[in-house]
Amino acid sequence: MIIIGLLQVFALCSIFPTMTEDATLPHDLRLRARGAVSNAVGRFEAHGVNYEADGWDRDEEERVLRTQVSEERPRRIISYNRSPDLPFDRSINPYRGCEHGCVYCFARPSHAYLGLSPGLDFETRLIARPEAPLRLEAELRAPSYRVAPIAIGTNTDPYQPVEREYAITRRCLEVLSRFNHPVAVVTKGTLIERDLDILSEMAARGLARVGVSVTTLDDRLARLLEPRAPSPARRLAVIRRLSDAGVPVRVMVSPVVPGLSDHEIEAILEAAREAGAGAASWIMLRLPREVSGLFQEWLAAHYPDRAGRVMNRLREMHGGKNYSADWHRRMRGEGVFARMIARRFDLAARRMGLDAGQGDLRCDLFEVPLARGDQMALF
Repeated sequence: MIIIGLLQVFALCSIFPTMTEDATLPHDLRLRARGAVSNAVGRFEAHGVNYEADGWDRDEEERVLRTQVSEERPRRIISYNRSPDLPFDRSINPYRGCEHGCVYCFARPSHAYLGLSPGLDFETRLIARPEAPLRLEAELRAPSYRVAPIAIGTNTDPYQPVEREYAITRRCLEVLSRFNHPVAVVTKGTLIERDLDILSEMAARGLARVGVSVTTLDDRLARLLEPRAPSPARRLAVIRRLSDAGVPVRVMVSPVVPGLSDHEIEAILEAAREAGAGAASWIMLRLPREVSGLFQEWLAAHYPDRAGRVMNRLREMHGGKNYSADWHRRMRGEGVFARMIARRFDLAARRMGLDAGQGDLRCDLFEVPLARGDQMALF
């Protein structure tokens, strides 16, 4: 995650006012296709402001919670990490916040750094970074830069609906293609099909692969968990189109939700294999910081009969806590249930031929192209 400067934070806070301290929402506000059911103030905000109705009636249509987008101009776009749990050390995130509204999203707490709520603000108050491709090119041209695969979509989805208007992800891919730079994309968005021309050509050079997240095959559960993300069937169709275009695809059974979706592991793997996936991975549901409260509110609203079972399973895997961020354990948990899920996944993946790795992306082709105005461009 990239932390923006204090001046940028203050600017964003002036655009997006803070929410109420007690997360109370207007009773007539319609949360059409939203994941979170509350909007608690961010953890870095010392005070909240309570807004009361002024008595004037409003048309019903005006009470729909709509998506707003502001813009940020970052000084740097490549974010580096040293996490032993991740297979990459650098990433790009064209957007902050995600309109897909997945209630379990581990990136929700990052919105608190902007003075916004990890709840409804995360999925309705988005930040676009239109200058990201320019910053990316500048960083790749730096004499000190050393090539390694860049991951796109590790925090928020690079192919969420706002990408249709901004095309930031596509322009970043164009930069990476010109530099022969390896890239791994993670998404559940169908808009990635628009960029098959770039991805297929890069894949032919050993420079690109894609991971597609499939959490469940149950349409109702998917609509509640991921209200504005494509349906499970549509994501499988994306896997097929990518595979047919020669792009290596990994299905990500992520997250596995104990008590809600864990019984679907084998079915998801089989459906993904039939669609053309060549590899598979999984991650257990994670509830860092504010995500824990948001997910428990969601359970109480939609699955009150299973809430106790789901949370008990999670606590079993994290030493009695809702979540533990310890290295090497945070992604999958520990204990009997975690080992059972891992064993089931391994057996099913091996049986379906999805257990082999995808191989390394090529780094030896990286080359800084001539910039406009370079003397050598005259020859």
